[in-house]
Amino acid sequence: MEHKHPIKVVEKRTGLSSHVMRIWERRYSAVTPERTDSNRRMYTDGEIERLILLRKATQAGESIGQIARLSDPQLKMLVESSASNFNIDPRYSSGGGNGESYHEPRLYLKECLDAIVDLDSEKLEKILLRASSELTQPEMMEKVLEPLMYKIGDLWREGTLRVVHEHLASAVVRSFLGNMVGALKVDESAPKIIVTTPPGQIHEFGALMVTIAASSAGWHSIYLGPELPAEEIANAVKNIEARAVALSIVYPPDDPRLGPELRRLRQILDDEVVLLVGGRSSGAYNNVLEDLGIEAMQRLSDLHKHLEKIRSKSNGVKTDVDFN
Repeated sequence: MEHKHPIKVVEKRTGLSSHVMRIWERRYSAVTPERTDSNRRMYTDGEIERLILLRKATQAGESIGQIARLSDPQLKMLVESSASNFNIDPRYSSGGGNGESYHEPRLYLKECLDAIVDLDSEKLEKILLRASSELTQPEMMEKVLEPLMYKIGDLWREGTLRVVHEHLASAVVRSFLGNMVGALKVDESAPKIIVTTPPGQIHEFGALMVTIAASSAGWHSIYLGPELPAEEIANAVKNIEARAVALSIVYPPDDPRLGPELRRLRQILDDEVVLLVGGRSSGAYNNVLEDLGIEAMQRLSDLHKHLEKIRSKSNGVKTDVDFN
């Protein structure tokens, strides 16, 4: 008779928490352990090996929802392929031919995720600082910070990460982005743009990154924090004579209050004030954006050219934009 193991043993052998294993079983049927008469889960050696493969694959960036139904041989091939893809080229390792140490952005992304899984905030902060010193600002924003925050959200919703992981990452990244914003110096005569998120949109990383990107494009960015009602935004625009407002929409993608809020904001803003709307979930509100005449932007990197276009236009010309 094949020996079976209780969940505490499986936790030690796989490195997965019982919370994650239960979610993977319930949502994705990743494994189907037997139950005892007292309803305790009992795992075979084969199921333990499968969980180890699933853990390695998700740590390499795969989504559990996409790989849970793969066979064991397919998982082994995927893990081997992922491992080879993460081998560090000698050119990017310490002591390379030019004497410099450099990581590709995707390797910094993986190191950040490892630090978050380990709940090591100090390590995460050090990785971000090292990456910012070795990568250009666009690389740091688009290839490390943006995908990092998206991945954390995905893993949290899948159950791979718990709330404590998300909170730790949020605190470190928010502080890091805040320091980046504070270090930016822009001419006082630069056009002003207000950056915030609408009510119900509590995730502020997209807005912070837009603040940095706009400042890099020569705009005086005023970040007002998350969840600002339309009336407060309009009042701020009037007080500082801002030429544009940027709203970040990250999560959730199905808030019934958001459409009316966007319409209200567009109505009470002066026609010459440009409204920019974007973020990961902005596409879920395309009907509203189209009704408001907002042009869609696919990437954060497009923000610079759109801001330059807005800056060069004469006052009174409405040019609403949607950025991601």
